[in-house]
Amino acid sequence: MDEALDRTLDAVGPRLKHLRQRRDITLNDLSEETGISISTLSRLEAGLRRPTLEQLLPLARAHGVTLDELVDAPPTGDPRVNLRPIPTSDGRTILPLSRRPGGIQAYKFILPAGHDDALPNLRTHEGYDWAFVLNGRLRLVLGEHDLVLGPGEAVEFDTRTPHWFGATSSGPVEFLSLVGKQGERAHVRSM
Repeated sequence: MDEALDRTLDAVGPRLKHLRQRRDITLNDLSEETGISISTLSRLEAGLRRPTLEQLLPLARAHGVTLDELVDAPPTGDPRVNLRPIPTSDGRTILPLSRRPGGIQAYKFILPAGHDDALPNLRTHEGYDWAFVLNGRLRLVLGEHDLVLGPGEAVEFDTRTPHWFGATSSGPVEFLSLVGKQGERAHVRSM
């Protein structure tokens, strides 16, 4: 087998795991959605099994990505970003706005109306996040701070600080998010 093809197929497992975790679903949930057994999904994600087309098609559909994106096929020269919504188990929708691997990634998030007394599930991860509210009111719990942001407001923070995003009871919220590796910050330029 071609060495480049081997590298491409070896990278599918970690990509599958990342997509599932980004949607915040379990192997069991994904198994029910795709009809692929939990053990097969686990082996695929761990790189212990090579994926077949019969497995990749339902996985791409479930994760809301193209087959090319799933296997990281070479670019075709078309600069358009394929906006495929990724629904999560808690009613959120994530729209990836960038497609290049590594570097700063751009997303649009749509969160359903929340509850003002919701108990946030704070998370941490490597990276830096910049978020800009388009519509609605975004609740951000960041360490000890509990903030509510309105349209036109932006925040920037180190994602190693425990954080959580949610909508208020006033309705759904839409916001843009730029997430980069540790130390990569959004640079805002005003003229």
